[in-house]
Amino acid sequence: MRAGHLATFANRIFLEPVHPLVGEMVVEVRGFFGVYLLYCINPRYQGRIYIGFTVNPERRIDQHNAGKRRGGAWKTSGRGPWDMVLIVHGFPSDVAALRFEWAWQHPHSSRRLTHVTRRTTRERQFDFRLRVLAHMLQTAPWCRLPLTIRWLKQEYCRDFPPGLEPPLHMPIAFGPVRAVKDTKHAKPLSPEGQVATTKHCSVCLKTFQDGDDDIPLHCFHPTCTMAAHIICLSRIFLEKEPNHILPIEGQCPGCKNLILWGDLIRHHKGCYDNLEADPTSSQKHWADELQL
Repeated sequence: MRAGHLATFANRIFLEPVHPLVGEMVVEVRGFFGVYLLYCINPRYQGRIYIGFTVNPERRIDQHNAGKRRGGAWKTSGRGPWDMVLIVHGFPSDVAALRFEWAWQHPHSSRRLTHVTRRTTRERQFDFRLRVLAHMLQTAPWCRLPLTIRWLKQEYCRDFPPGLEPPLHMPIAFGPVRAVKDTKHAKPLSPEGQVATTKHCSVCLKTFQDGDDDIPLHCFHPTCTMAAHIICLSRIFLEKEPNHILPIEGQCPGCKNLILWGDLIRHHKGCYDNLEADPTSSQKHWADELQL
């Protein structure tokens, strides 16, 4: 790894702000769409895996372990208990997550994954699915999404194969996650934040209206009051990449800091409310690390 990227790479792996949950710590995320990996710990079936989609990981693992009569999948029913060990979240919609799920389940049927070699006889299913995931995270269109790779069970954690690490704008996180009900309105700001935050889009200068579907994005830097419509901000972030529809990073029109689009989305969804700037995080353009 190039020396200039060492601090950047280290900054990708983080523990998010947490909330107490009866003996454990859990991150709460609004608007949750995730694709997960299950690992069977039943001695009779140990080593089997299952890939699925969920909007509520806590409820979904309970369903799998309760059997198909309680909402679990027929492929997992009667073979538990299962551990939900890894989940990829941050998809913009259920459709995007379901397409990712299908490709992860059927890599050799996906036209985007023709370069992925088949599993060898010595390769465990678990390791093979992680290898497939590594390739997917470097393949368009998924390589530009503001995804988070979250190890729910650290004892299962594996390093990604050399040369197949996730793009630098995708953090690797650890610990449980909880989906909370999404609303059309952003979470209330603190009194200080309400005073400081502008009521106008920093790009188009139009006034934000109550009930707007296009909820504004806010800069996460403590002293910045920038707020902008998602469409407006993405347009200026994509000025140097006109052929794309999803930004990777851009300059905040308020504080002028170079910030990741994924960090804005994670902050917007409540993934980590206390996100602060790291002056080393954008020394090199993140898109240089993408393998499209």
